[in-house]
Amino acid sequence: MPRLATLALLGLLFSSLTSAQVVPALTPQADGYAVLIISRERLEVATPCEIGLYLQDQLAARLYQGQSVAFNLPPGPVSLRLGVIGTQTCQPGITQLKSEPLVLQAGEVRRLRIALSTSGLYVLPAPASQ
Repeated sequence: MPRLATLALLGLLFSSLTSAQVVPALTPQADGYAVLIISRERLEVATPCEIGLYLQDQLAARLYQGQSVAFNLPPGPVSLRLGVIGTQTCQPGITQLKSEPLVLQAGEVRRLRIALSTSGLYVLPAPASQ
């Protein structure tokens, strides 16, 4: 009798395995998301301070020299702000950070890099990886 019960259990497991569906892996194109990659090159912004990256007015990342960050975001408008953050000499005081609007498309991979001008931090398109 125990052998018959084991065979019945194995048959039940096998039938449930054969009826299971395989779920494909999600990619940005398959699930409707966009990928936003932002990098801080070593020579573009010559400050030892961290750069705070704000998405939709929320601090989303802190970047040091040579670092980059990637986000999977839903398509549509995204508000991006950059600011110097840290302690002592890195604190910018009371400044209004300028927002840069982006519009992302589903399946898009957008690469940006941080740069510095006399009017402050901004992003510009990064060269495509080879």
